[in-house]
Amino acid sequence: MLDHKIRGGFFPLFFLIFFFGLSLLISGTIYETKYKYDANVKVYRTKYKYEADLIVYVSRYKYEASNKDEIWYYTPYKYEADAKVYFTKYKYEADLIVYFTKYKYEAKWVKSSMYRSLFK
Repeated sequence: MLDHKIRGGFFPLFFLIFFFGLSLLISGTIYETKYKYDANVKVYRTKYKYEADLIVYVSRYKYEASNKDEIWYYTPYKYEADAKVYFTKYKYEADLIVYFTKYKYEAKWVKSSMYRSLFK
């Protein structure tokens, strides 16, 4: 009977800790590729907020980007990335138009897109 109580208390706690740790490892990390063919999405960086499909805040911390399309954390390693992006010079080549903001509270999707949830 004592054994059952110990297992019952430990087992849910173990899974809670495991999934919390896993959520920190699986965060919204972005890898910037040099080649179009290597990217999941081609992105055009706009200077104007009204042109954007997505307003992005770039974080210095990986945990802030967890499960958020609008907050990006850049990784230097391709294998760590959730999404690989290629920045194009021309708007007509882009799959997604992005505006980068300095403020975290401004980050959001502006227009509906098929790329929603790609960066999570």
